[in-house]
Formats: sequence, C-alpha cells, structure tokens
Amino acid sequence: MKKILKTVNQYPVIVQADQLSGYFVTCPVLPGCYSQGETIDEALKNIGEAIALGLEELSQKDKNNLGNAQISLHLVQI
Repeated sequence: MKKILKTVNQYPVIVQADQLSGYFVTCPVLPGCYSQGETIDEALKNIGEAIALGLEELSQKDKNNLGNAQISLHLVQI
C-alpha cells in the first residue's frame, strides 16, 4: 500500500483586535488576503481557508516565489 504524504506549508499572519468586535487577520505574503473571526482561533481558521483559496489563484511560479518573501517584525520606541 502506497502512503500519500501531504506537504504542509506555513504562512505568516498578523492578528489584530478589531475595534468593533473580534479579530482581523492578514497574510502579508499574499496581497489582499485577509479574514476575521470572533475569537483568535476562529480568525486563524478563517485565514487558513482564505490562504488556501488565494493559493488556488496563483501560478506555480508565483507560489514558488512566496518562499522568498522577507517578513520581519520590528518595534519602534517613541
């Protein structure tokens, strides 16, 4: 019996508390990819679905370039 291995990819996301309610989440390596949820867990589940849909729209070349995106988090002291 042949085993089918599924590739798992990870994508960076940014979660922000929404001023009205719940959480807003974006994926900076996929322009226009965002979602929301009433809880952080729900927002993360929803952005996972949005990322999957966004990836379906990309060409293989664009998918390969996602790994080259450089994302960093910085704190600015004022």
